Amino acid sequence: MPKEDDHHEGAGDEGSKEEGVEETVRKRVRENSPSGHTPQASTPQFVSVEELMETAKGVSNMTLAHEIMVDQAFQVKPVVHPEGSWERRFKEVMHKAFWDTLDKQLKEDPPSYQHAIKLLAEIKEILLSLFLPNHGRLRSSINEVLDLPLIQQQAENGALNIDKLSKFIIEIMGSLCAPCRDLDINKLKEITDIVPLFKAIFSVLDLMKVDMANFALSSIRPHLMQQSVEYERSKFQEFLEKQPNALDYTEKWLQDTVNHLREADQDSPSAASSNPPSLLPLSVHNQAYLRLLKWDHASDPFPETVLMDQVRFQEMQQKADRLVLLSSVLLIVYTTTGEAISGLPGLMDTLKTTVNVMLTDMHKESFSAQEALATIGEKLCVELSQCLSQHGYSPFSADRKSILKGQISATIQPDNTVRKLMDSRVQTYLLASLESSQHKALPHLPGGLAPLSRELKELAVQFSCLVNFNKLVFSPFYQKILQNILTPSTETETQQSADAEARV
Repeated sequence: MPKEDDHHEGAGDEGSKEEGVEETVRKRVRENSPSGHTPQASTPQFVSVEELMETAKGVSNMTLAHEIMVDQAFQVKPVVHPEGSWERRFKEVMHKAFWDTLDKQLKEDPPSYQHAIKLLAEIKEILLSLFLPNHGRLRSSINEVLDLPLIQQQAENGALNIDKLSKFIIEIMGSLCAPCRDLDINKLKEITDIVPLFKAIFSVLDLMKVDMANFALSSIRPHLMQQSVEYERSKFQEFLEKQPNALDYTEKWLQDTVNHLREADQDSPSAASSNPPSLLPLSVHNQAYLRLLKWDHASDPFPETVLMDQVRFQEMQQKADRLVLLSSVLLIVYTTTGEAISGLPGLMDTLKTTVNVMLTDMHKESFSAQEALATIGEKLCVELSQCLSQHGYSPFSADRKSILKGQISATIQPDNTVRKLMDSRVQTYLLASLESSQHKALPHLPGGLAPLSRELKELAVQFSCLVNFNKLVFSPFYQKILQNILTPSTETETQQSADAEARV
């Protein structure tokens, strides 16, 4: 039987992801610093193309370990080729030819077991690969019963009992499989024809291989953390040694964050100190990560140290944007409609589902926010009218409907008062989740966000997990950059003192 491709999604996607990372590294190698010039402080280094490509390969090798660490739901999945693809057609043709040949051989008189023995050898190999170290007895049993030289001898002498071997294989599979495969094992016991049985056995074995891979992942994840942190840090250091300006965008990211915080602190009481609380390294760092959820990916180069997770930050940014708009609409509904609906059971979930469905595609180019918000206003008015009538309240008047629709449509503007308020509260919650993540307790939800508590908590956990791992990997680089940014140089301090004396 042609062997199944051993690659799987998750582990199998590594190749495509590596190509993407390598291409990104190549582009960054060709790019200059944000100012358009190589920093004068960097000593020019002449590096061969081979050295750069080797370094790029080293960076791309981080992908799989990184995926496992930052995605707690990461699992290996079997590759399923699209219907009609050439890979799927090729696989189907090859497998059909093999199974047809097996069926023909078994129907010969006397039966020929050439293909059947190949299958038994492959099954034995797969079963042995699934054993854990404490499965010594089962391993011995497999080697004894699936003794290939003995099976070959039995076949030549017409004494091979395929049915008996099949039952033994199914019994071993049942003792090795996860509980979720018990139903599949029971179905195998009901198949009597040899060819369909072997087909089904291989299908279940493929699932068992995936189960074992995911079990191994869950087992090694706690032990992988430190190794992964050290591995990614060392690989990035190698890249940095080859490309001295490889932190330019990271430095700009942190410098822009400090500048923003200094502007915000100008009128605060702590502005008199050289480093007010908001400019402590940890605060700057958390604020910098929060800014990634407001990033203009079309025009601003992403910081190098978070480049591998740019897609993840984009996805979280889109989730946050949708939650802001969703919470804005719900707040407007409850503010406009009043106390009449505040305690009605199930209404909030109904309204939330209606709005959420309409906003699902809000980040696609084909999405029309104006049309979607107008439709949301219409649908909510209908649902509110029906609900108020069912519970004996006054009908939803035309004026209130008009006001509600207008306020909902107004949220299309980024500077809309309600939208800005809910955006500020979502950002506050995510920032607080970073600050409290070391205590492993999520902060309290700000007002108006209770209907979205589950979605916000999921986003906060995802965000904190990603940020905390990034901090572990790149903390030495960040500390050095922030020290240079937050600690004034001697020349600057001297000039500041001279200016102060001149003013006196």
